[in-house]
Amino acid sequence: MVSIPHGGKLTNRVAEGETRIQLVEEAEELPKIEMEIERALDLENIAYGVYSPLEGYMTYEELSSVLEDMRLPNDLPWTIPIILDVDEEDISDIREGDDICLTNKDRPLALMRVEEIYRINKEFYAQMVFKTTNPEHPGVAKALRMRSFLLGGPIKLINETPNPYERYTLRPAETRVLFSEKGWKSIAGFQTRNAPHLGHEYIQKSALVFTDGIFINPVIGRKKPGDYRDEVILKAYETLIENYYPRNTAVMSILRYEMKYAGPREAVHHAIIRKNFGCTHFIVGRDHAGVGDYYKPYEAWEIFNQFPDLGITPLFIRESFYCRKCSGMANEKTCPHRGEERIRFSGTKIREMLLRGERPPPEFMRPEVVDAILSFKKPFIEG
Repeated sequence: MVSIPHGGKLTNRVAEGETRIQLVEEAEELPKIEMEIERALDLENIAYGVYSPLEGYMTYEELSSVLEDMRLPNDLPWTIPIILDVDEEDISDIREGDDICLTNKDRPLALMRVEEIYRINKEFYAQMVFKTTNPEHPGVAKALRMRSFLLGGPIKLINETPNPYERYTLRPAETRVLFSEKGWKSIAGFQTRNAPHLGHEYIQKSALVFTDGIFINPVIGRKKPGDYRDEVILKAYETLIENYYPRNTAVMSILRYEMKYAGPREAVHHAIIRKNFGCTHFIVGRDHAGVGDYYKPYEAWEIFNQFPDLGITPLFIRESFYCRKCSGMANEKTCPHRGEERIRFSGTKIREMLLRGERPPPEFMRPEVVDAILSFKKPFIEG
């Protein structure tokens, strides 16, 4: 059967029907807090249970517990803060106990009961989450730019942000039904931000050897120059699934989420998210959610030893390569050959080839996937 939601119950903070109509009317009269899109996506992930058991933005007690112990105050594993930062002028007329309206581009998104207003120590926050205060780390840089006050309290969603990929969007309540209808009792979650090469396919199919299905869950959102465009990633995966996966073994749905680059902590967070979608297993990359050399090569694997009560099984599948001698995909545990026999996958090299108009060889990427990528005039984000 699919996994039990984190904390035992899938959160639902979405207003519907008459309740929503009433809250939309109330929102017009409430103080407004404008949110950037990344915070707004956190809002939707709270409301639809992606972040179960959270019902809103963290209070001081919750944040302190997560930063210091990587657990919520009730001892449930949780590693990444979900917070709402504001400027002092934003809250000049707001007091604890007030209701406010959260907006994005002046569009009312949710009502929030402000349980707590408190300050944040940005350097301490950065050190605990990212294990560094070096502003060259993208997560640290963003943390140091945070506003000085935080609001904690439950939310109720009344509207969503525009979603150009609605047809690829499934909520946790929906994936759970879908997995059950397919008869899947074991599901491996796979996170990606890239078009698939043979290494990705090998990892996914290795997981399929001992699970009923694979849940491919691309992260959709803000990208940096040189990254694949969201629509390219989705078409590439559709093509791969259609041509190279047996029927009824793969489901793809997006995750609208901003990467934190928090390495080991974020690997656990990503596992919790897929647990809420219904996954029983989660594939953890060797340098999962890492950046630069801030984390040790296998640190994202080692952290899971601290969470025997996580409720989802991490899968540590070794880095793969194409072996000329074996005439196929392999990894360190399955291939004895060395040196030039091994063709290692490099996302950077594949991108460079595509940018030059060259086709990556079939030892790197499926021809149909290459065709899908090259069907776009500009498959990469430009600077």
